[in-house]
Amino acid sequence: MDLYKPAAEPLPRSRPPAPPARQASPEGRLAVAIRVPVRIVVLVLVVPVRMGWDALVFGGRVLNDAVLGPLGRALPRLGRALFVRPSVGLWRYVVVPVGRALARLGNVLVVVPLVRVHRYVLTPLGHALAWAGRGVGSASAWVYARVLTPAGHGALWVLKGLGAVLAAVGTGVSTAVARLLRYLVVVPAVWLYQWVLAPAGRAAVWCARGLLWLVGTIVTGVGGALYWIARVLFVLPALAVRRRVLAPVGRVLAVIGREVWDALGHAWRIAGHVSLAVGRFLATLFRWVLVEPARWVHRSVLAPAGRFIGDTVLRPAAEAARGAGRAARQALASARESARRARADVRRLLSGEPREPRLVSRREPTGRETRTLGSSTTALTKD
Repeated sequence: MDLYKPAAEPLPRSRPPAPPARQASPEGRLAVAIRVPVRIVVLVLVVPVRMGWDALVFGGRVLNDAVLGPLGRALPRLGRALFVRPSVGLWRYVVVPVGRALARLGNVLVVVPLVRVHRYVLTPLGHALAWAGRGVGSASAWVYARVLTPAGHGALWVLKGLGAVLAAVGTGVSTAVARLLRYLVVVPAVWLYQWVLAPAGRAAVWCARGLLWLVGTIVTGVGGALYWIARVLFVLPALAVRRRVLAPVGRVLAVIGREVWDALGHAWRIAGHVSLAVGRFLATLFRWVLVEPARWVHRSVLAPAGRFIGDTVLRPAAEAARGAGRAARQALASARESARRARADVRRLLSGEPREPRLVSRREPTGRETRTLGSSTTALTKD
């Protein structure tokens, strides 16, 4: 029995069907025809613009770093020195003291007199007026309770009697008037509405409905005729113009606009590379024309001359100046020491020798003289 079987041959893979050949559309041919001329023209127009834009950007950065940045950092300090500190000093040393003085003056001249007038004049006067008002109120309450209330009750009883008499008379009169109005007005009005006005109204409504139907039919017919006339005269020609003229022109303009936009982007990128190369060339030219000669002059001429001047002139002058300063400081120190000793001698002659301070130990005593919790005195108060 054969345990090793030969490997099965792989099945041939079916190739995917080739995509159908794409036919070139008229729009694609138009794009290919106008692409190269448009890109050339746009590149010629965009390169100066891009170089000018890069020059403006570089000038703006230099201006910001060299002028606007330091000026912006200096303006807050200048404003603080010219406005904030004078304002703070004016507020602290002028406005606040003047305000406090005015507050004290107002308290002395206005508040204290007003408080005293309120306490010693207006308050007693108000208490007197309140007492008088309470007396007048008590008298008014007595007059109301003893005089006006009985008179009001009597007048009310009289008016109730007259109202009852007038109500009885009015009830009889109203009944008679109601019956008279029923037979003279209501019954004839109901008959007139039922047999004259209602039939006339129904006839008028029927006539109005017929007139509205006739007018609606006429308007519908005229509207349909006008719709078809407008459709034939305006809508169908407009659709034909849009389909046969505006749509192809719009597609052509869209292709031209898209190609112009792509050409602008392509030209802008190319102009960026050109502007970068020109900038690097100018930077290299500036470096070799100005920077390198200046660096050579500094390295080969100015630095050796500066070191020579420093070694031969400045350093000896600095050493001499430092020696003169040390001598002057020593002379001043000796003069101060002499003056201090002279003052001490004069003070000793006038007031005698000063007493030497006696040293006092402020530490806790040791042994039996230490402070205890049961004793009534402390170690500091003992003899």
